[in-house]
Amino acid sequence: MNTLTCFSLSITHHVAHLVMNRPEAMNTMHPTFWRELDEVLAHLHQAGEARALVISSTGKHFSAGMALETFGGAITMDDQSPEGRAAIFDLLTDIQATFTRIENLRIPVIMAIQGGCIGGAVDMVTAACIRYATQDAFFCIQEINIGMVADVGTLQRLPKLIPMGVVKELAYTGRRMPAQKALGYGLVNEVFETPEAMLAAALQCAQEIASKPPVAIWGTKQAVNYARDHSVDDSLRQMGWLQGAIWSNQHVRESVTAMKQKRAGDFRALAALTRFSELG
Repeated sequence: MNTLTCFSLSITHHVAHLVMNRPEAMNTMHPTFWRELDEVLAHLHQAGEARALVISSTGKHFSAGMALETFGGAITMDDQSPEGRAAIFDLLTDIQATFTRIENLRIPVIMAIQGGCIGGAVDMVTAACIRYATQDAFFCIQEINIGMVADVGTLQRLPKLIPMGVVKELAYTGRRMPAQKALGYGLVNEVFETPEAMLAAALQCAQEIASKPPVAIWGTKQAVNYARDHSVDDSLRQMGWLQGAIWSNQHVRESVTAMKQKRAGDFRALAALTRFSELG
């Protein structure tokens, strides 16, 4: 990967930790942010070294969302012709794909959220598996406050996480939802007094995940995400094919033995991936 300017990345004991590191700009999102995030996620997906990913931030706020100056510069969109408006679809598809990488990553993703999680940041965290927050955290679908519809995943993923009436209230009004309400609705898993306590818990959870057989974690994420969007019958059928594809007697024996011996299990990593275009 190239040198990162919006993030720092470390991998320790198979746990990847990606930190947004532009607190002076409230970790706002602009084309460089998107490019670097996409690059990091692609690397983690392909390498197979990390078995869980924690994404956290720095400063007062997790992220203030899309950098407002971006709308007047890099992504100014042509709304004066049908051709220009049609191109908006392709641009949005490209932007959406980066956050979808979080959802489709071969490993679980945990978000550690302090302060404001605003606009595009809500799009981002709803694509994760687990969300932890600090007491001062809040969530805001900011797009309606600047005259647009949220368009990078919030309106598609948030209704899968909290009641539809709450989604509509937030989306129509642009109000802030504080951490305790988010906890009550199930958007976040737990609320912590300090960012330090939250991050420690997120990394501990990631380490627990990393101690399990990576291919079983992969299969579990596949099954849960599929079940979210399909009927029970379809999901059970998919589960049969999935389990038949990845079942390992050795993994089960090693897991049971490790529990009895009160030690960490020893499991193979996910296979590294090579892009088809890189073959030959």
